[in-house]
Amino acid sequence: MAQESAEGSRKGLILINTGAGKGKTTAALGTALRAAGNGLRVLVLQFLKGSWHYGELESAAALHALEGFTYELRKLGRGFVKVGGAEADPEDLRMVEEGWAQAEAAILSGEWDLIVLDEINYVIGYKMLAPERVADVLRRKPEMLHVILTGRNAHPLLVELADTVTEMREIKHAYQKGILAQRGIEF
Repeated sequence: MAQESAEGSRKGLILINTGAGKGKTTAALGTALRAAGNGLRVLVLQFLKGSWHYGELESAAALHALEGFTYELRKLGRGFVKVGGAEADPEDLRMVEEGWAQAEAAILSGEWDLIVLDEINYVIGYKMLAPERVADVLRRKPEMLHVILTGRNAHPLLVELADTVTEMREIKHAYQKGILAQRGIEF
C-alpha cells in the first residue's frame, strides 16, 4: 500500500458499498470498528433497520461504553419498507425526513470523523429522499469527515461524487439452499 506523500493528501472520503451481494453494511461496520479503534469519532445512522433486535446494537452499546471510544449507532426507521411496488407509508416518509435532518446536522456539525449512512441507497431508490439533497450535503461536509453510504442501487449522482465505490456481487447464498438467516452472521 502506498504511503502518503504529504500531509496535504489526507482528506475525508466518501465511500459507497452497493450491489446485490451480501456484506454492504457489514463492510461499513468493519470500517467503523477500525476507525473507532484508531480514535475516530464514529456515528452510524441506520435508515431502514429499526423494529427488531440485531447484533450490531449490542456491539455498538459495548463500544460506546468503553472509555476512549466514541461510537454511536442510531436507528432512524421502523424496519424494512416499501415491499414490491407498494407506495411508501406516510409514517415511513416522516421518519426518513426526521432521519435525514439528523444526518444532515451530524454531517455538517464537525463533531464526527466517520458517519455511516446505512441503507440510504434504498431510501433514495424508493424515492423517499432526493439524491440531490444528499449530494448537496456531502459537497458541504467538513474536509476531514469520512462518510460511507450503503444499500443496493447507489444513485449515479452519488457514485460520481464518491471517492471509492465497492459493488458486492452475489455468487451464491445459503438462502438459495433453504437456509434461513443466521444470528451473528446476517443479523
